[in-house]
Amino acid sequence: MTESLFQPLQLGKLTLKNRIVMPPMTRSRATQPGNEANDIMAKYYAQRAGAGLIVGEGTQISPLGQGYAWTPGIYSPEQIAGWKKVTKAVHANGGLMFAQLWHVGRVTHPDNTGGVQPISSSAIKAENVKVFVDNGIGEPGFVDVVTPREMTEEDIQTVIQEYKQAALNAIEAGFDGIELHAANGYLINQFIDSNANNRTDQYGGSIENRLRFLAEVVTAMVDVIGADRVGVRLAPFTSLNGTVDDTPVETYVAAAALLDKLNVVYIHIAEVDWDDAPDTPIAFKEKVRNVYKGVLIYAGRYNAAKAEAIIEDGLADMIGFGRPFVANPDLPSRIKNGYPLATHDPDTLFGGSEKGLSDYPEYNN
Repeated sequence: MTESLFQPLQLGKLTLKNRIVMPPMTRSRATQPGNEANDIMAKYYAQRAGAGLIVGEGTQISPLGQGYAWTPGIYSPEQIAGWKKVTKAVHANGGLMFAQLWHVGRVTHPDNTGGVQPISSSAIKAENVKVFVDNGIGEPGFVDVVTPREMTEEDIQTVIQEYKQAALNAIEAGFDGIELHAANGYLINQFIDSNANNRTDQYGGSIENRLRFLAEVVTAMVDVIGADRVGVRLAPFTSLNGTVDDTPVETYVAAAALLDKLNVVYIHIAEVDWDDAPDTPIAFKEKVRNVYKGVLIYAGRYNAAKAEAIIEDGLADMIGFGRPFVANPDLPSRIKNGYPLATHDPDTLFGGSEKGLSDYPEYNN
């Protein structure tokens, strides 16, 4: 039975039709030059509007925030116009959609940032991390990231303003809200996790200091679009893109308590999802639930039964199904009816056009 997954849920002022989230997934199909959302992206998201909530793919807030080739931005008028096509198509199909606002920090290469040296919390290079660049043949070419420049206080204030403007742009583009990407080793995560941050000022050292940038970015966005339209994604236990924290339980329970004080509408926790990864400890999930009273979303290796169980246990309110949404545009219907799931083609995940994006069929019984 999957009854819990199909109960409606109140998310701020929005009423969601089910507890299934389509989480953010980079697909690198933005129109070039300009990194603009386009018609094939509108079709792709509209096909998946059966989700209770769609969170769009990571969307850079500035040219320096871009980590990979062909990802969409939300800082130019043309980019805002492109996203309007997407949100209009999703709303026409009865869906709701948040934009994921993204700054990659050090996880990039000057080929993706107009030749400018990347910035981060500290001048620490992410080891064994590669990003893809446009190699001129329509296929991603992978290169090592470079050593970033440590952000000055002026840089920090500039980026906070870029997030604030991006939140306003997202609302102008028709999104129902935004998700701040503070996970997976990107810029905000580079401030939070102790091994990526060796600052000695108010943004480094203690957990409170390492969470300060997160707090200031969230506060700036809440001030202009309202806390009921701001969610935050965290990744407590992943080592993606080279960020590791020495005390992840303590750090991320503190982050959840902070976000509770700031009244964000949801926290979206990305669990480790490689095949033999350890499960996120139940004790951690209980601590997060105790300190954060908003909507809790978990994503990572969930099937319908596991999703149902964690919602029944009261530790989560919604569950994100990432890869299953790639090849199953009608995923909620398949889950509800017990239909088999299609598998995706890994060779068409990044770059290209409709193939592997919007050409997966609905289930035909």
